[in-house]
Amino acid sequence: MPRRTATMLASFLVLFALLCAGVFIKVPYSEMSPGPTVNTLGDSRGEPVLNISGHKTYPTSGHLNMTTVRVTGADYDMNLLEAVYGWLAGDNIVVPHENLYPNGKTDKESTQENAEEFSQSQESAKVAALKQLGIPVTARVIVSTVVKGSPSEGKLHAGDVIKDVDGAPVNEPGDVAKLVTKHQPGEPVEFTVVPAADAAAAEKENREPTGSTKITITAGKAPDDGHAIVGIRAGTDHTFPFPIDIKLADVGGPSAGLMFALGIVDKLTPQSLTGGKFIAGTGTIDDTGKVGPIGGIQMKTIGARQAGAEYFLTPAENCASASAHTPDGLTLVKVSTIDDATKALEKIGKGDTAGLPRCTKS
Repeated sequence: MPRRTATMLASFLVLFALLCAGVFIKVPYSEMSPGPTVNTLGDSRGEPVLNISGHKTYPTSGHLNMTTVRVTGADYDMNLLEAVYGWLAGDNIVVPHENLYPNGKTDKESTQENAEEFSQSQESAKVAALKQLGIPVTARVIVSTVVKGSPSEGKLHAGDVIKDVDGAPVNEPGDVAKLVTKHQPGEPVEFTVVPAADAAAAEKENREPTGSTKITITAGKAPDDGHAIVGIRAGTDHTFPFPIDIKLADVGGPSAGLMFALGIVDKLTPQSLTGGKFIAGTGTIDDTGKVGPIGGIQMKTIGARQAGAEYFLTPAENCASASAHTPDGLTLVKVSTIDDATKALEKIGKGDTAGLPRCTKS
């Protein structure tokens, strides 16, 4: 065989072996890439993302797009070839699998957690938006979950409204633990609650629940330090003065909270907040309107710019990371609260952008 042919054959075999190795060698990494964006002022799959009834709404214009990140699944085994391609691709990021799915989290567990966070983000977005507009929202403390095998199992149920513990009023979820831990393990703790079914019926009929019941639970013992426990987690439920329905399929996690809240504010405000501009953004939001950081910020800014956004509302704690790789033509606007965000939108809508709080690398 001629030397040149032999060399080419050997090179081909080596390359083929490397490709095979790349396909069959699994590596502990996952990939993140820009996901789709959705205008919270518009429709998704033929239905409005935000549907408000029982209260006057106003026409909107422009875009307030929430952004997403695509990630490989928890149960997907990436091979070496895919990892190398991901590292070389400009719009993708390859990260350790543990960063996205800590402690061996499965696809099912991740999906459930994301769904719960998404649901909570919608609730907080409604509360923050209405508070921003000065519209009262009624809050009540409920049983969020009951721990299996705990003293409360079969006595308290998720959704029960907690009125008091031992006669002491409960105004915040933290009050429950404070009142329970005044006891010693083995002592009785008396709860006054409105059963979940009665509370749901009253909310549907837009009235306050009229009945309550007293339930006595014998306190158990915490395994860590031995303090008294009853085995529930308390949370907050809200009664809204009119229905606000958020519909968006195949999305999870808490990071759309800010954009949902701003969409609600815009629909309930006579003037258009965006002034017809294309604005995207991200950020968690709590009931007080505080905006929190999210993951995958660089992927979200890329996705926003690809969709046509000119401005990107960025949580203050994500500013440094987002500024390190800002897509051309995208202005990063720094926000810490829903009030910051609405004021920024008003400036953008009016074309008064000189004073916008912008993200910097430091």
